[in-house]
Amino acid sequence: MKNRLSILILTAVTGTSMLLFSSCSNSFLNKPPIGNYDQNTLANRAGVEGLLIGAYSMLDGQGGAGAGIVGSWGTSADNWVFGSVVADDAHKGSDPGDQPDIVPLETWNPTPTNPYLEAKWQALYDAIQRCNDVLRMMRLAKDMTPADTIQVSSEARFLRALYHFEAKKMWNMVPWVDESITYGAGNWKVPNDKDIWPNIEADLQYAMANLPAVQSEAGRANKYAAEAFLAKAYLFEHKYAQAKPLLEDLIQNGVTAGGKKYALIKFSDNFDPAKNHNTPEDVFDAQMSVNDGAGANNANAGDVLNFPYGGGPGGCCGFFQPSYSLVNSFKTDPVLGIPMPDTYNNSDLKNDQGLSSSDPFTPDTTTPLDPRLDWTVGRRGIPYLDWGPFPGAAWIRNQASAGPYAPKKNVYYKSEQGTYTDNSSWTSGYTANNYHYIRFAQVLLWAAEVEVEVGSLDQAEAYVNMVRNRAADPSDWVKNVSGTGYAANYFIKPYPPGYFTLVGQARARTLVHFEEKLELAMEGHRFFDLVRWGEADSTLNAYAAHEVASGYTLMQGAHFTKGKNEYFPIPQQEIDRSTVNGQSVLKQNPGY
Repeated sequence: MKNRLSILILTAVTGTSMLLFSSCSNSFLNKPPIGNYDQNTLANRAGVEGLLIGAYSMLDGQGGAGAGIVGSWGTSADNWVFGSVVADDAHKGSDPGDQPDIVPLETWNPTPTNPYLEAKWQALYDAIQRCNDVLRMMRLAKDMTPADTIQVSSEARFLRALYHFEAKKMWNMVPWVDESITYGAGNWKVPNDKDIWPNIEADLQYAMANLPAVQSEAGRANKYAAEAFLAKAYLFEHKYAQAKPLLEDLIQNGVTAGGKKYALIKFSDNFDPAKNHNTPEDVFDAQMSVNDGAGANNANAGDVLNFPYGGGPGGCCGFFQPSYSLVNSFKTDPVLGIPMPDTYNNSDLKNDQGLSSSDPFTPDTTTPLDPRLDWTVGRRGIPYLDWGPFPGAAWIRNQASAGPYAPKKNVYYKSEQGTYTDNSSWTSGYTANNYHYIRFAQVLLWAAEVEVEVGSLDQAEAYVNMVRNRAADPSDWVKNVSGTGYAANYFIKPYPPGYFTLVGQARARTLVHFEEKLELAMEGHRFFDLVRWGEADSTLNAYAAHEVASGYTLMQGAHFTKGKNEYFPIPQQEIDRSTVNGQSVLKQNPGY
């Protein structure tokens, strides 16, 4: 499914692509421009299918016209910058002077000219226009049956909703662009003066009603993927009553596009490129592949910077380093084995900050920990997949400015190098590691959120415990170096029966949100969750103070401003391009 077209899809929105012409004679003007698609060639079922594959291909975030400014990492599907570094999951990492445009994003002081924002905008609206190209061309195709058009339009509208959803999370008030918007019609300067949630809902409702449960290819969207995104939209809108029946249906009846009943697999298998392709936990994925004849074009390029620096996997570049606060979050109560959301940051878990790789260091083997920590974070002395013990400073580019930890969920096993990593590029950091837009664990935790809000605390606890019981399975705990025991004092339990009811709704809400923090750490969701919960200002300002106290000086003076920093500034280039009669059609977000 992760095929890419050899056709350049020309886009028609806010300057997302441009044609450049040069010629020595007028005869050139009579020739079709190189890279332009030919309507006569594409106005058929095969051409429309090719355009649809082009729309799917943007799920990895690559292809935006602005991507060359910051590389594919700036438009990554997993939102590692916007969803995790801007939150309390991770530091920028590497060296302060490398990719410095991330720093103002991380410290909640971005400007509208930040190239990461422009690249993300262009990639999303490029993707949206590809969806609209499908819908326009489909109507011209003479060899498509009514069933064909319903299938194609359902997939295209699903993708269009997903890409608009991503833009909505980033900027809130964004233009809704459908297939009626073209340069030819002269209506391509679309204002951002309307809330687009109703449009997103309508596309997802159409897709849910018309997509099959089982698809011809596992990477395509099915009806349950559409249902899951619709439920997610309702959660962002705080429409808990509308989300509840959708989530219940997903839990009871949902299947993957390949026909597998939704279920939790081993936690670690979700992040192993040899095992994470279209499993029962995958509600919807961006499909990644390597060594398929396309160079690194189909690989997970968005995470290419996010490997340990030095002699470890990837060979580059030391970005996306987990925060002190994130690591501390995995401490568990020594009696109950449950999280400690009030006291986890009272002291930092033992780390090797300030030590060289040759200095003696023994990891903490006494503090009770959630075992998901060591599938999420590289810690000195703990086995790093099959690469041996994580060596600490030897694999950190600038420990003094970025901390002692390394990411792990996006990293491949040493035994997989060359098979699940690309063999043709400057780094083996181009991997076949799928990105999970939604996995079944999220569906369960969303259902727990809803049950808390409607007052069904016992049911909320049951959903949370399904996720915790998976994590509590010792067969999926990281072993020590000798393989004779576990790498740390892993101690995790489900919540005791009736615990949520005992502590009450407000506390149960805190516990569900904290479980999402643990389960989904470093997966690019955290910032957007904090915003939709209304917790971003208090959580992130406390986080900044803690990281500075722990030695992360990059956040000195950082402050999250409520009413402003929940959303990013609209890129200035897009505002400038939207000018009509001296007035910008696009309006800037408050505070910028």
